[in-house]
This record gives sequence, structure tokens and C-alpha cells, in this order.
Amino acid sequence: MKLEEEIKQKEFKNEYHKAYVNILFTTNWLDSQSKEFFAAFDLTPQQFNVLRILRGKFPEPARVNYIRERMIDKMCDASRIVERLRLKKLVERKICKLDRRSVDVVISTKGQSLLSTIDLEINQLDSVMHKLNPEEIAQLNNILDKLRG
Repeated sequence: MKLEEEIKQKEFKNEYHKAYVNILFTTNWLDSQSKEFFAAFDLTPQQFNVLRILRGKFPEPARVNYIRERMIDKMCDASRIVERLRLKKLVERKICKLDRRSVDVVISTKGQSLLSTIDLEINQLDSVMHKLNPEEIAQLNNILDKLRG
């Protein structure tokens, strides 16, 4: 559906402004899709992101700063997310042996198992992007990289 129809606005100041609004609107739409998908696993998209970061580092532990640097949503409180995951027994926290002021975080067996289950169904979330062909997806990725670059 066209942006104009979605937000019931006939005109924009210019195409740059329309693109900006379109990206914001689409970001919120995609965020809604991912929240709905991950809710079925009792996770938020940010919690899933942290689990994936920890799985990539496993069996090595990660510090919260390491996690924060790699998160998609830089505005999230990584410490709070780690604590919520710990309460769900999806990660384990331990005092760092080298620096007692730091905390090491590692994904638990339960966290790994949950990610394995999600891996089997993640294509449902990705399917939203299948409206674009491989050439269009590559072009979109290049455009978005250029916009941020």
C-alpha cells in the first residue's frame, strides 16, 4: 500500500521528505512485525538480538560493552536486557576473573535451545522481504548503506 494511503496524507514537501517519512513508517511497521513474531517465544526483538550476539561469541563470555557495541538498537539498555534474560535463565552472568568490576555474560543451554527453535521459524519473519526480488533486495541494502554512510 502506498504511504499516502497508509497515513492519509496527499502531499509531501518534496520527495526527500516523503522518503524520510516512508522510512520511519516502514521501520515502525517492521518493528511491529518482529515484536509479534518474538512475542510467541516470550522475547522482545532486543532480547533476541542479545541472544544472537552471545551465541556468536559462545563458548567465550561477553561483557555488556561488547554486547552494546553490536546491538542493532543502540538506545537499548543492554544491562537491563541481560538481567531480564538471566531471570528467564537464557543467559548466565559471572563476575569477570580479570576485572572484578566487570561481568561476563554467556548464553545458557536453555538460551541456545530457544534460538534453535526460533531458527526453524525465522523464515516467517523474513518472508515480509520476499515481496522484493534478489536484485531489489541488494539495491535496497546498498541504498540504505549509502544513506547511513
